[in-house]
Amino acid sequence: APLDTYLNQAAILAIAAKSCADAVHPGYGLLSENEQFAAAVEAAGLIWIGPSAKSIALLGDKVSARNIAREAGAPLLPSHEDGDLTVEKARAFVESHGFPVIIKAQNGGGGRGMRIVREMDQLGPMLEAAQREAGIAFGRPECFIERYAEGARHIETQCLADSHGTVRVLSTRDCTLQRRQQKLVEEAPAPFLSQTQLDRLTEASIAILQKAGYRGAATCEFLLTPEGDIAFLEVNTRVQVEHPVTEQITGTDIIREMFRIAEGEPLGQPPALSGHSIEFRINAEDIHADFRPAPGQIQYMRLPSGPGVRLDFGYEAGDTVPPFYDSLVGKVIVTGQDRSEALTRARRALGEFAVLGIKTVVPLHLA
Repeated sequence: APLDTYLNQAAILAIAAKSCADAVHPGYGLLSENEQFAAAVEAAGLIWIGPSAKSIALLGDKVSARNIAREAGAPLLPSHEDGDLTVEKARAFVESHGFPVIIKAQNGGGGRGMRIVREMDQLGPMLEAAQREAGIAFGRPECFIERYAEGARHIETQCLADSHGTVRVLSTRDCTLQRRQQKLVEEAPAPFLSQTQLDRLTEASIAILQKAGYRGAATCEFLLTPEGDIAFLEVNTRVQVEHPVTEQITGTDIIREMFRIAEGEPLGQPPALSGHSIEFRINAEDIHADFRPAPGQIQYMRLPSGPGVRLDFGYEAGDTVPPFYDSLVGKVIVTGQDRSEALTRARRALGEFAVLGIKTVVPLHLA
């Protein structure tokens, strides 16, 4: 179980000592946004390849991040965020702002500890479920409530910040296609944005990270409403699952940049954007049973290839996808000169993908 393994701070530090490591890269999920672990790594004399514990505390806590965004002048949706959300407080918020609302884990991300509520009698059970899930995933059950923007697009900026005060937005991404508030398809750059919207996203991202004294890789997430308005959501104080699409269109190795920043090096010149890239998450799930996780042994797997196809996989034939963790098996990232070519190549690449032994979301991607 996660508490015995990747959430076990003492075990990870013991492995680092035993292997004579001099640094820890936290990856994504689990302890990657835990300021106590970042501090413990540094206290053990190791380099933490990520933002400072202080920055994680400021921005990894969604309520604190919203306060920083507010001070930076970023637009926000109405919310109640006193750190002690009860059913009574949630009910009072709904009476003031109406439905739908979304309950969110205050710490962590990846869609864990989130529930959309549309009716009053769902409020109590949904709050309890979100708090329970947040406690299991992040060891912290605190939640807050926010007005839910119906039909909004999920737009984010991939940022890098060095220890010399430079903050750079590498590209935007669109991550609108989700299930259970978790992303399934992501693309860069985010299509159909006006220059005004692009400027607003860039300015808000830089202002928020500079105000937090940030260092490392970060993603600033926003909602784009059907009316064209932008609202700040949160900051992910880590690299994200979808970082490859930004790497493909900028030629930047974001993980390598995290190492360089941790070593105190300044950021280089901003990269020029070229082409369009789309990532398809290959999850072990049954799309015909409400995306229920479908763990099991991979008996056979044929991966696609060809121009513009990148594969980031954690499994191969013979491996077993366990029930304890996220259902992500791998990622197919397809890049073209423009969005049209990326889609054409994606159709071919996904058509080549074959797997036996587990169900995956590939039929949804093809559709």
